[in-house]
Amino acid sequence: MKFTGTDSYVATEDLQMAVNAAVTLQRPLLIKGEPGTGKTLLAEQVAESLGLKLIQWHIKSTTKAQQGLYEYDAVSRLRDSQLGVDKVHDIGNYIKRGKLWEAFAAEERVVLLIDEIDKADIEFPNDLLVELDRMEFFVYETGEIIKAKQRPIVIITSNNEKELPDAFLRRCFFHYISFPDRETMRKIVDVHYPDIKGQLVAEAMDIFFQLRDVPGLKKKPSTSELIDWLKLLMADDIPEEVLKNRDNSSAIPPLYGALLKNEQDVHMLERLAFMARRDNR
Repeated sequence: MKFTGTDSYVATEDLQMAVNAAVTLQRPLLIKGEPGTGKTLLAEQVAESLGLKLIQWHIKSTTKAQQGLYEYDAVSRLRDSQLGVDKVHDIGNYIKRGKLWEAFAAEERVVLLIDEIDKADIEFPNDLLVELDRMEFFVYETGEIIKAKQRPIVIITSNNEKELPDAFLRRCFFHYISFPDRETMRKIVDVHYPDIKGQLVAEAMDIFFQLRDVPGLKKKPSTSELIDWLKLLMADDIPEEVLKNRDNSSAIPPLYGALLKNEQDVHMLERLAFMARRDNR
């Protein structure tokens, strides 16, 4: 069972090696990288490539580790007991399974995605140490131990918004998805738009990488934003000559809203264009 990428996902050799190493070691794969570099999509493609079911747990700032195991609805049980409902005698009727329980209970091996773990409280990763290490947990309300029938492939993503605890990091296999170079980026574009004009891609990527090199940008455009921008350029049928002959001192790129995501970056580029025009007089 080896991951080698898919027809719709360009995985570098280093990334393939990281996925397969984590599977061999039976450790969670911790993936970091810039937003938009395909971290979440990786889990989907690993599941597709290996023919496994994908279970996704998307983390929010309010998410608690316990929710991944189970939640006990004591309020509903109390209400039902007051109403004389028969199911109140089975406490299991008031326990909602979480994503880890779902993965552990699966008859066949699954891929479990814990997405953007750094959004949660700093204690969140530590609260899952034992469960991810031993692949089991205890249900206090029923007194049962839930053990994984088949050890899932666990993929955890992080945008580096918070530092993760050392004890958690020691239990993971780590890989940082570097931003794609031009050759890899062209392969990614070809996967999404196999019939796109080569010259349009070349000119668009020149502008894209120039933008990323501008010092002081609050948010550099990502891979997903380049894909969106190219889609717009094709939809509006903008010829590559417009990009090739664009005067760097005249304005920011056409349809820049797909690439730039905040007003500070737009204003900064406008100031740079103004300074360039002034220097050319």
